[in-house]
Amino acid sequence: MINRLSTLYRLQMIDDELDQLEEMRGDLPAAVYDLKNQIDSIRNLVEQRQVEKDESRKKMIFNEDEIERHKADLVKFKSQLYQVRNNREYDALTKSIDKAEEEIVRLENENKALDLLIERLKAEVADVEPQLSTFQEELDIKESELKKIIEANEREEAKLTDKRSQVVSILKQGDYNQYMRVRKACNGKAIVTIDRSACTGCFNVVPPQRQLEIRQNKRLYNCESCGRLLVSPEISKEVKDSY
Repeated sequence: MINRLSTLYRLQMIDDELDQLEEMRGDLPAAVYDLKNQIDSIRNLVEQRQVEKDESRKKMIFNEDEIERHKADLVKFKSQLYQVRNNREYDALTKSIDKAEEEIVRLENENKALDLLIERLKAEVADVEPQLSTFQEELDIKESELKKIIEANEREEAKLTDKRSQVVSILKQGDYNQYMRVRKACNGKAIVTIDRSACTGCFNVVPPQRQLEIRQNKRLYNCESCGRLLVSPEISKEVKDSY
Protein backbone atom coordinates (compact mmCIF):
# COMPACT_ATOMS: atom_id res chain seq x y z
CA MET A 1 0.00 0.00 0.00
CA ILE A 2 2.88 2.33 0.76
CA ASN A 3 4.08 1.97 -2.83
CA ARG A 4 0.62 2.83 -4.13
CA LEU A 5 0.47 5.95 -2.00
CA SER A 6 4.01 6.98 -2.95
CA THR A 7 3.32 6.46 -6.63
CA LEU A 8 0.16 8.56 -6.50
CA TYR A 9 1.97 11.35 -4.68
CA ARG A 10 4.81 11.19 -7.23
CA LEU A 11 2.25 11.47 -10.01
CA GLN A 12 0.87 14.58 -8.35
CA MET A 13 4.33 16.14 -8.20
CA ILE A 14 4.87 15.49 -11.90
CA ASP A 15 1.45 16.93 -12.73
CA ASP A 16 2.25 19.99 -10.61
CA GLU A 17 5.30 20.65 -12.77
CA LEU A 18 3.33 20.11 -15.96
CA ASP A 19 0.66 22.49 -14.66
CA GLN A 20 3.33 25.11 -13.98
CA LEU A 21 4.56 24.83 -17.56
CA GLU A 22 0.97 25.19 -18.74
CA GLU A 23 0.49 28.27 -16.54
CA MET A 24 3.54 29.88 -18.14
CA ARG A 25 1.52 30.04 -21.34
CA GLY A 26 -1.01 32.16 -19.49
CA ASP A 27 -4.09 33.08 -21.48
CA LEU A 28 -2.24 32.82 -24.80
CA PRO A 29 -3.81 29.47 -25.86
CA ALA A 30 -7.31 30.81 -25.15
CA ALA A 31 -6.51 34.13 -26.87
CA VAL A 32 -5.19 32.32 -29.95
CA TYR A 33 -8.29 30.11 -30.04
CA ASP A 34 -10.65 33.11 -29.76
CA LEU A 35 -8.80 35.10 -32.43
CA LYS A 36 -8.89 32.15 -34.83
CA ASN A 37 -12.65 31.82 -34.27
CA GLN A 38 -13.19 35.54 -34.90
CA ILE A 39 -11.08 35.44 -38.06
CA ASP A 40 -12.97 32.37 -39.31
CA SER A 41 -16.29 34.10 -38.62
CA ILE A 42 -15.26 37.21 -40.56
CA ARG A 43 -13.89 35.16 -43.46
CA ASN A 44 -17.12 33.15 -43.60
CA LEU A 45 -19.11 36.39 -43.62
CA VAL A 46 -16.97 37.82 -46.45
CA GLU A 47 -17.33 34.59 -48.46
CA GLN A 48 -21.11 34.57 -47.96
CA ARG A 49 -21.39 38.21 -49.03
CA GLN A 50 -19.24 37.48 -52.09
CA VAL A 51 -21.53 34.61 -53.07
CA GLU A 52 -24.57 36.91 -52.65
CA LYS A 53 -22.91 39.59 -54.80
CA ASP A 54 -22.05 37.09 -57.54
CA GLU A 55 -25.58 35.68 -57.56
CA SER A 56 -27.05 39.20 -57.67
CA ARG A 57 -24.83 40.15 -60.61
CA LYS A 58 -25.81 36.99 -62.48
CA LYS A 59 -29.47 37.78 -61.86
CA MET A 60 -29.00 41.35 -63.11
CA ILE A 61 -27.37 40.11 -66.32
CA PHE A 62 -30.21 37.63 -66.83
CA ASN A 63 -32.76 40.40 -66.21
CA GLU A 64 -31.02 42.72 -68.69
CA ASP A 65 -31.22 40.02 -71.35
CA GLU A 66 -34.91 39.58 -70.56
CA ILE A 67 -35.48 43.33 -70.77
CA GLU A 68 -33.89 43.43 -74.23
CA ARG A 69 -36.02 40.48 -75.29
CA HIS A 70 -39.22 42.18 -74.10
CA LYS A 71 -38.19 45.44 -75.81
CA ALA A 72 -37.72 43.56 -79.05
CA ASP A 73 -41.15 42.00 -78.57
CA LEU A 74 -42.61 45.49 -78.02
CA VAL A 75 -41.22 46.72 -81.31
CA LYS A 76 -42.63 43.67 -83.06
CA PHE A 77 -46.06 43.89 -81.39
CA LYS A 78 -46.40 47.63 -82.08
CA SER A 79 -45.51 47.16 -85.72
CA GLN A 80 -48.16 44.44 -85.96
CA LEU A 81 -50.84 46.85 -84.72
CA TYR A 82 -50.96 48.38 -88.17
CA GLN A 83 -51.66 45.01 -89.69
CA VAL A 84 -54.58 43.84 -87.52
CA ARG A 85 -57.73 42.74 -89.29
CA ASN A 86 -60.21 42.68 -86.41
CA ASN A 87 -60.78 43.71 -82.81
CA ARG A 88 -59.80 40.31 -81.44
CA GLU A 89 -56.32 40.54 -82.98
CA TYR A 90 -56.04 44.15 -81.76
CA ASP A 91 -56.97 43.19 -78.17
CA ALA A 92 -54.52 40.27 -78.17
CA LEU A 93 -51.69 42.54 -79.33
CA THR A 94 -52.46 45.28 -76.84
CA LYS A 95 -52.46 42.69 -74.04
CA SER A 96 -49.07 41.39 -75.19
CA ILE A 97 -47.74 44.97 -75.31
CA ASP A 98 -49.04 45.72 -71.80
CA LYS A 99 -47.56 42.50 -70.47
CA ALA A 100 -44.17 43.20 -72.08
CA GLU A 101 -44.14 46.75 -70.69
CA GLU A 102 -45.05 45.48 -67.22
CA GLU A 103 -42.26 42.89 -67.36
CA ILE A 104 -39.74 45.55 -68.41
CA VAL A 105 -40.75 47.77 -65.48
CA ARG A 106 -40.67 44.85 -63.07
CA LEU A 107 -37.23 43.70 -64.23
CA GLU A 108 -35.82 47.23 -64.18
CA ASN A 109 -37.08 47.71 -60.61
CA GLU A 110 -35.65 44.35 -59.60
CA ASN A 111 -32.26 45.33 -61.04
CA LYS A 112 -32.33 48.61 -59.13
CA ALA A 113 -33.00 46.65 -55.92
CA LEU A 114 -30.21 44.21 -56.77
CA ASP A 115 -27.83 47.08 -57.44
CA LEU A 116 -28.62 48.54 -54.01
CA LEU A 117 -28.14 45.09 -52.45
CA ILE A 118 -24.70 44.74 -54.07
CA GLU A 119 -23.67 48.15 -52.71
CA ARG A 120 -24.88 47.17 -49.23
CA LEU A 121 -22.96 43.90 -49.38
CA LYS A 122 -19.82 45.76 -50.47
CA ALA A 123 -20.22 48.14 -47.51
CA GLU A 124 -20.59 45.22 -45.07
CA VAL A 125 -17.38 43.65 -46.38
CA ALA A 126 -15.58 46.99 -46.24
CA ASP A 127 -16.63 47.37 -42.59
CA VAL A 128 -15.26 44.00 -41.46
CA GLU A 129 -12.10 43.76 -43.56
CA PRO A 130 -10.13 46.17 -41.30
CA GLN A 131 -11.11 43.97 -38.31
CA LEU A 132 -9.81 40.93 -40.17
CA SER A 133 -6.46 42.63 -40.68
CA THR A 134 -6.29 43.70 -37.01
CA PHE A 135 -7.22 40.26 -35.70
CA GLN A 136 -4.69 38.59 -38.01
CA GLU A 137 -1.91 40.87 -36.73
CA GLU A 138 -2.87 40.10 -33.13
CA LEU A 139 -2.99 36.39 -33.90
CA ASP A 140 0.46 36.44 -35.49
CA ILE A 141 1.92 38.14 -32.41
CA LYS A 142 0.26 35.83 -29.91
CA GLU A 143 1.09 32.69 -31.89
CA SER A 144 4.71 33.81 -32.03
CA GLU A 145 4.78 34.39 -28.25
CA LEU A 146 3.13 31.04 -27.57
CA LYS A 147 5.52 29.25 -29.91
CA LYS A 148 8.53 30.72 -28.08
CA ILE A 149 7.18 29.57 -24.70
CA ILE A 150 6.38 26.09 -26.02
CA GLU A 151 9.81 25.74 -27.64
CA ALA A 152 11.55 26.95 -24.47
CA ASN A 153 9.81 24.28 -22.39
CA GLU A 154 9.56 21.58 -25.04
CA ARG A 155 12.32 19.36 -23.69
CA GLU A 156 11.24 19.70 -20.08
CA GLU A 157 7.62 18.99 -20.96
CA ALA A 158 8.59 15.94 -23.02
CA LYS A 159 10.72 14.63 -20.15
CA LEU A 160 7.91 15.13 -17.63
CA THR A 161 5.36 13.56 -19.96
CA ASP A 162 7.55 10.50 -20.37
CA LYS A 163 8.08 10.35 -16.62
CA ARG A 164 4.34 10.60 -16.06
CA SER A 165 3.67 7.74 -18.47
CA GLN A 166 6.07 5.54 -16.58
CA VAL A 167 4.41 6.33 -13.25
CA VAL A 168 0.90 5.80 -14.64
CA SER A 169 1.95 2.44 -16.09
CA ILE A 170 2.63 1.03 -12.60
CA LEU A 171 -0.53 2.41 -11.03
CA LYS A 172 -3.67 0.35 -10.59
CA GLN A 173 -6.34 1.53 -12.99
CA GLY A 174 -8.77 2.13 -10.14
CA ASP A 175 -6.26 4.32 -8.27
CA TYR A 176 -5.53 6.32 -11.41
CA ASN A 177 -9.21 6.80 -12.21
CA GLN A 178 -9.88 7.99 -8.67
CA TYR A 179 -6.89 10.34 -8.84
CA MET A 180 -8.08 11.85 -12.13
CA ARG A 181 -11.64 12.33 -10.85
CA VAL A 182 -10.39 14.19 -7.79
CA ARG A 183 -7.84 16.15 -9.84
CA LYS A 184 -10.56 17.35 -12.17
CA ALA A 185 -12.84 18.31 -9.29
CA CYS A 186 -10.12 20.01 -7.25
CA ASN A 187 -8.45 22.27 -9.80
CA GLY A 188 -5.55 19.93 -10.49
CA LYS A 189 -4.59 19.15 -6.91
CA ALA A 190 -5.79 15.60 -6.28
CA ILE A 191 -3.48 14.33 -3.54
CA VAL A 192 -2.02 16.30 -0.64
CA THR A 193 -0.55 15.70 2.79
CA ILE A 194 -1.20 16.86 6.34
CA ASP A 195 0.66 19.74 7.95
CA ARG A 196 -0.02 21.00 11.47
CA SER A 197 -3.04 18.70 11.68
CA ALA A 198 -4.64 20.27 8.59
CA CYS A 199 -5.20 19.24 5.01
CA THR A 200 -2.72 21.17 2.85
CA GLY A 201 -5.30 21.37 0.09
CA CYS A 202 -8.10 23.21 1.88
CA PHE A 203 -6.37 23.95 5.24
CA ASN A 204 -9.22 22.48 7.26
CA VAL A 205 -8.33 20.46 10.35
CA VAL A 206 -8.23 16.69 9.92
CA PRO A 207 -9.72 14.84 12.95
CA PRO A 208 -7.04 13.22 15.17
CA GLN A 209 -8.38 9.69 14.63
CA ARG A 210 -8.29 10.15 10.85
CA GLN A 211 -4.75 11.52 11.08
CA LEU A 212 -3.71 8.39 12.93
CA GLU A 213 -5.31 6.17 10.28
CA ILE A 214 -3.62 8.11 7.47
CA ARG A 215 -0.21 7.76 9.14
CA GLN A 216 -0.65 3.97 9.11
CA ASN A 217 -0.45 4.10 5.30
CA LYS A 218 -2.88 1.19 4.90
CA ARG A 219 -5.40 2.70 2.50
CA LEU A 220 -6.48 5.79 0.61
CA TYR A 221 -8.38 8.43 2.55
CA ASN A 222 -10.18 11.53 1.34
CA CYS A 223 -10.28 14.86 3.12
CA GLU A 224 -13.74 15.19 4.64
CA SER A 225 -13.81 18.89 3.71
CA CYS A 226 -12.45 19.14 0.15
CA GLY A 227 -12.45 15.52 -1.02
CA ARG A 228 -8.76 15.42 -1.92
CA LEU A 229 -6.76 12.27 -1.34
CA LEU A 230 -4.56 12.45 1.76
CA VAL A 231 -1.17 10.86 2.40
CA SER A 232 0.92 10.97 5.52
CA PRO A 233 3.74 13.52 5.95
CA GLU A 234 6.16 10.57 5.96
CA ILE A 235 5.05 9.49 2.47
CA SER A 236 5.23 13.11 1.28
CA LYS A 237 8.78 13.59 2.61
CA GLU A 238 10.03 10.28 1.25
CA VAL A 239 8.77 11.04 -2.24
CA LYS A 240 10.09 14.60 -2.24
CA ASP A 241 13.51 13.46 -1.06
CA SER A 242 13.74 10.91 -3.86
CA TYR A 243 12.11 13.02 -6.59
